[in-house]
Amino acid sequence: MADEAGNRRLYGPRDARAGRVQTTPVIRVLGVDAAFARESYVPGDQAKLRVETDARSLELQVYHAGPEDVPTYDNTVMNGVPVTEPVAIEWEKYRSAGRWVTVPLGQEWRSGLDFARLTADDGRVGYAPFIVRPAKLGVPRVAVVMPTNTWQAYNLRDDDGNGYGDSWYVKGAQSTVRLGRPFLRRGVPPHYRKYDLGFVRWLVRTGKAYDMLSETDLEAISSGEALASRYDLIVISGHSEYTTEKEFDLLQRYRDLGGNLIFLSANNVFWHIRREGKVLTRTALWRNLGRPESALIGVQYRANDDGRTQRPFVVRGWGAASWLFENTDLGDGSTFGPLGGYGIEIDAMTPASPPGTIVLAEIPDIYGPGLTAQMTYYETPAGAEVFAAGVMDFGGTALEPPVSQMLENLWRKLAVP
Repeated sequence: MADEAGNRRLYGPRDARAGRVQTTPVIRVLGVDAAFARESYVPGDQAKLRVETDARSLELQVYHAGPEDVPTYDNTVMNGVPVTEPVAIEWEKYRSAGRWVTVPLGQEWRSGLDFARLTADDGRVGYAPFIVRPAKLGVPRVAVVMPTNTWQAYNLRDDDGNGYGDSWYVKGAQSTVRLGRPFLRRGVPPHYRKYDLGFVRWLVRTGKAYDMLSETDLEAISSGEALASRYDLIVISGHSEYTTEKEFDLLQRYRDLGGNLIFLSANNVFWHIRREGKVLTRTALWRNLGRPESALIGVQYRANDDGRTQRPFVVRGWGAASWLFENTDLGDGSTFGPLGGYGIEIDAMTPASPPGTIVLAEIPDIYGPGLTAQMTYYETPAGAEVFAAGVMDFGGTALEPPVSQMLENLWRKLAVP
């Protein structure tokens, strides 16, 4: 921009993707932006919530996701049941700067996915999700691990104000993401409604006992032995694409010791990342580092078309694993899936898949000849049992028949020593 004297002013840093200086101002529309300092807290904690908004006043209330009896139709909405009373907060003097707010958590809160809902005086709404992890791990001997690393990788929020989302999904911009940021779309985690919500509601509706953990919580466990001493089953509930070496080592050692695993999405354990404080750095594909993910999961990422083509599964493994299909009326050749089908991203077996891995169901040639999605199961000599859904959105359909019954059968078989 030039003034009458000819002085020029450039706006923004250099565009890393095109090598040019951004010469227009970046305009950010402020809503009710909020995020907790950590991915999880234990009951009784004083949780720290960073809030930025130009509202004059706010109402803050905490909810527990899963028990609600209303459907969620919008990607910018989180529903739940309240676990606190609403608290009014005057915000006039913080409209330009934002500040930290302390949120006391109840001593008796159950482990699960919770969120703060902040409602501005003008009707704007923002959400800030967090996980309530148990004070003592392993009382229920099942852990459900939420895809908290991937949630932030998909978060294209522009934190530094240069006009580009701060994620490695912004091509050429950076190889890092930072935990603890508000999510776009009013604070709802990316793809939460389609990939995660159905399974969260299934857990509550069926009365399952479990510890819910973030990926940071999983990584904090000292060893595979410690993990196996606490849990008989670990459920990787969503799309956990980005994994540290510590996480991979823990899951592999846990499996080698006889621990059971369920993967309810596709394209898990795909990228190696480093964690330094709150910063995650993406480095290389695990398979290129000599550790193909199919050796752990049974299948690994094969292809995607961003969800343009989705089809139902065809049952193939009834004879080898009839227990999975009990009380479903499914048999070899039967099809199942939601009205829109499954897909988005798909997994398939490789030569590195463990010996004896069986295909339970598949979506033949969904993306072309040979590009087939495969749902698999295998057992190890140590007694581990590992199930992999093979498609991105299987867990999200947990409340639909016959998937609900299949998950019940899985839980009954794998949630035991």
